[in-house]
Amino acid sequence: MADTPRRPSRPRMTGSERREQLLVVSRSLFAERGFEGTSVEEIAARAQVSKPVVYEHFGGKEGVYAVIVDREVQTLLTALIGPLRRGGHPRVTVEATALALLDYIETNTDGFRILVRDSPVAQATGTFSSLIGDVATQVESVLADQFRRQGFDPANAPMYAQMLVGMIALTGQWWLEARSPEKHVVAAHLVNLAWNGLRALEVEPKLTPAAVRRRQGG
Repeated sequence: MADTPRRPSRPRMTGSERREQLLVVSRSLFAERGFEGTSVEEIAARAQVSKPVVYEHFGGKEGVYAVIVDREVQTLLTALIGPLRRGGHPRVTVEATALALLDYIETNTDGFRILVRDSPVAQATGTFSSLIGDVATQVESVLADQFRRQGFDPANAPMYAQMLVGMIALTGQWWLEARSPEKHVVAAHLVNLAWNGLRALEVEPKLTPAAVRRRQGG
């Protein structure tokens, strides 16, 4: 009887290659099912390894998640800070920043899904809100300079920076699922609201009397 041909064995991965494979597999699972919905068993099964291999590299699900979140935070932060540091006309800066976020969502959809999900682990490793706070800090100096030129109080720049960046971030979360209209159209509308609104800012804005009466129940 002829010997049964042996199936070629797969080349053994190095430690760093295995670690990267586990991160890729886990990233997809976390994006699909969330932190709570993903187990070490599922990570190991999809990577075709035993559970101890996952524990050996990351100490558990929390360790894998922390590394993934940290990487995504750094990637997105770099993308958003780039246009701000390049400077130029404020409108162009807002346009470039909005497009940078939408570009990231388009090319790193799984990563963005992970960042905007709520997880206890993310509280220690960085959240989407804390990342947006870092970006807003960079925007403060841009707005403060514009406020001085227009006679506004630059002390209000941090508050306006949070408003502007928050608007872009929340629109990005909406576009993550909607994907329509196209990103350049979304960015144009974002800038339309942000820039045209900023251009007509009042030095000392006040609520209308009707709004105050309604708040007081009048």
